[in-house]
Amino acid sequence: MKKLLPLLSLVLAPLAFAAGEKIAVIPKGTTHSFWKSVEAGARQAGAELGVEILWKGPLKEDDRAQQIGVVQQFVSSGVSAIVLAPLDDTALRTPVKSAAEHNIPVVIFDSALKGEAGKDFISFVATNNHRGGELGGEELVRQLGGKGKVVLLRYAEGSASTGEREAGFLSVLKQNPGITLLVDNRYAGPTVSTAQDAAMNLIDKIREADGIFCVNESSTQGLLLALRQTGLAGQKKFVGFDTSPFLLAALAKGDIQGLVAQNPSRMGYLGVVTAVKHLRGEKVEQAIDTGCVLVTPANRHTPEVEAVVGK
Repeated sequence: MKKLLPLLSLVLAPLAFAAGEKIAVIPKGTTHSFWKSVEAGARQAGAELGVEILWKGPLKEDDRAQQIGVVQQFVSSGVSAIVLAPLDDTALRTPVKSAAEHNIPVVIFDSALKGEAGKDFISFVATNNHRGGELGGEELVRQLGGKGKVVLLRYAEGSASTGEREAGFLSVLKQNPGITLLVDNRYAGPTVSTAQDAAMNLIDKIREADGIFCVNESSTQGLLLALRQTGLAGQKKFVGFDTSPFLLAALAKGDIQGLVAQNPSRMGYLGVVTAVKHLRGEKVEQAIDTGCVLVTPANRHTPEVEAVVGK
């Protein structure tokens, strides 16, 4: 994991250590590689700042009730602050409000919550997801030479981050009249398995398509497995979102032509940093863009990309 010590020295050098601070970090799920990187970044920040990181989230990324329960549990236990990636931009508003009523500040990360940063929550730390979707759309259009039929596999209703990616992708397609959108109303669901099933249910449209775009790690992996299952891998121009060892290997093999990479370790790190700065009386930015980069076989081993996804 790439260390972020220079960043820490810039943003937290003036802060004094305080004993006993407990920061609850609540992801959307706990199984995908993305969240494991978020956890690593959060724990690195906790170790450097001398605060305890309490990591807990739902197993699957569609269990809103479980995530709400986790937030309520941490509110009841009286943690110092909460860093939350909301599964649903509306359903998590009430538990976040409850935290505020108990004087527990909340930093939202990864996926937006309806409300106002600085009022309803402290800050929003995330990828510019609309721009990430645009990057994916621009690369797919380039791969297709501006002409062809395309399938968009969405993720889940109520997920603000992936909704923004979908919107960014579609905005690029609208600027390219040579591209025909075959499918834009199907959802992959929360796991690799549900994504693979959704892709298999679309397989006739996928056969007809020239290009495919998926909006997160599990949907990208699930659709790739469906392509391999049907002998279509490498025959379609395929751009996905997020990176994992599995997806990077598929990129190297030629089954995927591009991946929009976030920086999940930085996201987890800065989520904790922001919460601690607030607790220690420092002013924090209301919106923090953690960045994203398009990864292709051509740039995979450039310093810019390796800084995000590793070597």
